[in-house]
Amino acid sequence: MSDGSRVRAAKRRVTLDGQLVSYWQREALRLEGLAAASRWGWVARGYRRKADRAREQATRFESRERARAPGASPPEAEPS
Repeated sequence: MSDGSRVRAAKRRVTLDGQLVSYWQREALRLEGLAAASRWGWVARGYRRKADRAREQATRFESRERARAPGASPPEAEPS
């Protein structure tokens, strides 16, 4: 009994890597906002460093997500 009121879920594959990309991007934006609102420079610098690290995390997970896409070339090994 379908009345058409239910929204169909997207058929896009949602992976943990994809979710982590958006999480780290949101976290970087949040930290940038905290840095902008900080009174003391040393606090703002700390938030900016954390925002930079969050962007690095997002980039890492984005590359893993792209490698998972159909037709993608195999990822290069990450240096240890």
